[in-house]
Amino acid sequence: LPFFFGALAITVVFTRHVNDAGVLYFANLAGSGAGALLAVASMWTAPPATLPAIDAVLPLAGAALMLPETHRTRWLGSLLTALGVAVVFTLAPNRLEVSQYKSLGRTMNLPEASITDERFSPYGLVQVVASPALRYAPGLSLSYGSTVPVVAGVFNNGDWLGPVPESTLFGRNGPSSFTTSALPYRMEPRTAALILKSGTGEQVALAASEGVRKIHAVDIHGAALDAVLTAAGSTVFSLPNVRTHVEDPRSYLDADTARYDLIVLPTLGAFGGTVGLTALQEQYLLTIEAFETMWDRLTPSGAISITAWIDHPARNTLRALATVAEMLRRSGIDEPTAHLVAVRSWSTVTYVATRSPLSRRDLAATRAFSDSMRFDILIAPDIGREERSRYDQLRDTSLFALVDGILGPDRERIYDAYEFAVAPTDDDAPFFSQFLRWRGLGRLWDVFGAWSVPFLELGSLLAVVTLAQVSLGAFVLIVLPLLMRTELGRGRARTLVYFGGLGCGFMLVEIVLMQRFILTLGHPIYAAAFVIGSMLCFSGVGSLWSRRFTPSERTLRGVAFAVAAVLAAWSLALTPTLQAALSCDVALRWAISAVVIGIPAFLMGMPFPLGLRFLVGHASGQIPWAWGINGSMSVVGAALAVIVSIEAGFAVVMILAAAAYAMAGAAWFGRGAARG
Repeated sequence: LPFFFGALAITVVFTRHVNDAGVLYFANLAGSGAGALLAVASMWTAPPATLPAIDAVLPLAGAALMLPETHRTRWLGSLLTALGVAVVFTLAPNRLEVSQYKSLGRTMNLPEASITDERFSPYGLVQVVASPALRYAPGLSLSYGSTVPVVAGVFNNGDWLGPVPESTLFGRNGPSSFTTSALPYRMEPRTAALILKSGTGEQVALAASEGVRKIHAVDIHGAALDAVLTAAGSTVFSLPNVRTHVEDPRSYLDADTARYDLIVLPTLGAFGGTVGLTALQEQYLLTIEAFETMWDRLTPSGAISITAWIDHPARNTLRALATVAEMLRRSGIDEPTAHLVAVRSWSTVTYVATRSPLSRRDLAATRAFSDSMRFDILIAPDIGREERSRYDQLRDTSLFALVDGILGPDRERIYDAYEFAVAPTDDDAPFFSQFLRWRGLGRLWDVFGAWSVPFLELGSLLAVVTLAQVSLGAFVLIVLPLLMRTELGRGRARTLVYFGGLGCGFMLVEIVLMQRFILTLGHPIYAAAFVIGSMLCFSGVGSLWSRRFTPSERTLRGVAFAVAAVLAAWSLALTPTLQAALSCDVALRWAISAVVIGIPAFLMGMPFPLGLRFLVGHASGQIPWAWGINGSMSVVGAALAVIVSIEAGFAVVMILAAAAYAMAGAAWFGRGAARG
């Protein structure tokens, strides 16, 4: 409803004052760009439940401005009413209800559970929950004989983020030291460790308990860190040998030049598996380029450690292994097992890739650790078949064959034949958790049942269903009824192709730049706001500049083709340009980003107002329809961009955007619109 009435108001203005489309479109885009930046600022200053009331002030103020000059008192009263409503909802907001299926909803069912702290930021609503029955020890060894301590839990938007590692978790006998994640510390003494995406500090506590003297913890979620520091009197982040960095882990990794004995990545997956909702999330920390950067940051005796929950069927465990193995091969190591060991518990597996070849001491320490913890060895240079199933025997032993295949010369055959996509991901398509293979759906249905597949990979299926819904909706509600209205005049097909191409192409570019600049700018929320704000503002300037041109078929064709040419060039130049920008300081990186976004955005702001002005003298009745086509195809383009990014990469999305603008330009070849 808000979008319906908002679009209705804008369309009325454009239809009534279409000759001023350049100025009006500039104001609309500039305001939208400013709104993107204001949205991020408001998320730092207002609780989530109050944001709708605050946002409502802007359209109410806009409506008040449209009142006649003779109603100034009414205008002032309307504005004061809007402000009063915002103040009331800010002071007494409605409380957000948490889904019963989220981790927070289930945790609140524990005895005496209560929310002890609550903080908000653009990264989500952080809540700390305390309960005398809340204990957390994932993947704990059956050799652990002590009582698991009570901890407070931290949740982000209702999802489990991690425990608060108080002083009871420190020490060699803490629960974390009885998990597979402790393997790298037992293989070799570690002096300096880098904990990437440290969260609430669980892995930091493990490093501290294992005697690491210098620990660097990196995570972008500053509000979560503040919540942890407030929730406990003595946290791991308060230790003198721990230094915290509130920054995107991949950005920190690319800019950092220090060397570490150990680099630890976040635990992948979840206990019992996931439904694949993270398939649509860009994970630049888990691409092959990120692992290569980590490899360069290691000392000669250093290692990379990554732990994954064991999922059935195997997905996270296999892709993590494939990424590590590919990183080793690209580093000139033909036999990955000479530098790679892994141990498996009943619920987790930990891979450790060492910079130097594994020594006899490393292998002896691995076996001693596994035996003492009752873990099984999954990967080792001289592994025996019986070592893989001494303590936790699997009914389905296909995991072992898949692991051996990925480490062997026929890994491409494994990637091609397996039901899920487990090959390594790269920065052009950093969707580590996208495992669904469309050509393998039939096989999955046969093995797991048609109703089980969505519970394995729901995220990708939702993206496809969304695209189908918006495409059908655009056709039924926008295209089909108006194609049958003869009073709109001739040239309807050209109007459809032109404005549809503009809407789809613009959104394809916007979505792919939002995804791509996460790596360059570091902060996902800030990157999205910066891309949206910059694109809309530069497009607004382009719209204002378009007033200098006379709208004709030749002009429309030329401008659309110019945009297509720039986007085609950007599809080739964008990745190397942004890769080079990673080595620049922050200010220069943002300046380069503004230029990269601004050049195509400036040109992309011209075709739409020029097209509206052209329709004035040829088919004025099609102006509202043109606006509807543009808006509906923008939604289609947004859904399409996500799917193509996952399946083919960002460069292909940019090429599709160029094709959309080229198609819009081609609509003006041949006979004139008035006769077409």
